[in-house]
Amino acid sequence: MSEQSEFLFSDRASDTDLLLALFEKADRLFVKKLSNNDRDWARFENKHQAGIYVPHEYRDGGFFPALEGKERSDPDASEIRERFFGLVWPQASGEPKETRLVHYTSKSQETHLTRLPKALFSGLLPASFLVMGRIRSEPEPLYECLAIDSGSDDAAYLTELLALEPDFTVGEFDPTEIVEEERERILDFAEQVIAAWLAGDIIPFAAHNAAMPNTTDLAGMARSQFLERHGLATLNPFEICNPGDALREISRSIEWDLFREFQRRERAVALVRIVMGDDPVTTVGATHVIRRLVDELPEIDRLMLSASQQRKSRAGYSYEHHIEAMLAGGGIPFEKQVIIEARKRPDFILPSLEFINAKKPEAETGLILSAKTTLRERWKQVEREKGKRALFLTTVDENIASNVIEDMASFGVHLVIPESLKDAKETEYKGHTNVLSFREFCDDVVQPSMGKWA
Repeated sequence: MSEQSEFLFSDRASDTDLLLALFEKADRLFVKKLSNNDRDWARFENKHQAGIYVPHEYRDGGFFPALEGKERSDPDASEIRERFFGLVWPQASGEPKETRLVHYTSKSQETHLTRLPKALFSGLLPASFLVMGRIRSEPEPLYECLAIDSGSDDAAYLTELLALEPDFTVGEFDPTEIVEEERERILDFAEQVIAAWLAGDIIPFAAHNAAMPNTTDLAGMARSQFLERHGLATLNPFEICNPGDALREISRSIEWDLFREFQRRERAVALVRIVMGDDPVTTVGATHVIRRLVDELPEIDRLMLSASQQRKSRAGYSYEHHIEAMLAGGGIPFEKQVIIEARKRPDFILPSLEFINAKKPEAETGLILSAKTTLRERWKQVEREKGKRALFLTTVDENIASNVIEDMASFGVHLVIPESLKDAKETEYKGHTNVLSFREFCDDVVQPSMGKWA
């Protein structure tokens, strides 16, 4: 029986449950956004890298056990430093397996974590995550590990749990510190909520301090922060070095942080009003609170579900708002959400529907621009909108597989992505002729045509 076949897969808890459990019992976490090489060993037989690359600063930083020199028959051979230790994979058998951390000194600092369950890595999308928790250091070290697919809701949960920035690649985390920081944020606001409720002012307090802005206003707040942070007057793509990265920072970092804070406040006040009501009473005992919790459980469930749906719906509208602001900032003519044919309503037409339908040669320079924060299978819906027109699909998604990009190319769909993602080792965009950075889209597609669109 091979090493990999020893891992048995069966019914288990959801990956989100496993993440939360690991977060609660580990004293340290090592998280890495997987590069293509970190996955390719499990997908292709001809790849030389075995397992996952571990940067030397994390190898020697105290999270992993210290390496020891391996005895070699040739005294002149370069030293190999290694360490075997127990690693539990809850997504597989759940039993400790012996894993190897090995440093080949002949290859400078190259260090790999090997003897991993191949089946957990072979189907992962680009930019997926390895999450490794240290359960104990002594007498024998023991770790627990999860592979989190970037296309899953679990990846979104991980990103939120650890507040990972869009450009995150690798890092260590102290779960206790993260919990304490979140606790302090909640307690600071809780004091304000308590004071407002006791004063009988919870309704106006909610309106002024815990109301989620609409998507247009929230997007505007995020852009204002970005412009101030970078000393810019407008969101002009021709004056910003990497406009695609700017869109990613605004939508995936700045606005996400704003949204999380507003939603945290909104949910907190809503929960207080559900359980405690709007009018203060002289005494509130445990019996009153417990009875209200039980009686209002369906309403609490609806509150939690709506919060999850709110996160998903916000992202798509948000990205459209930022694209619109960038087109306007660059003086690029466009029409938004125009019906071009029955039931076909693309996000943007450049420069206008009248122009692209005109019976003249210049009409061929017009194009359709669609904006999707995440693609999955939704790009096929966009493809139906193009007809014979040029279709460009812009996204900040990292997890598009190479075969999907090739499928898009076969339908004449061009992808427009942030500059930092095009050649990133965690994505599969490199080498595809139908993939452009936002900088290339502006300089090579839009700007040469703007004279004809006037």
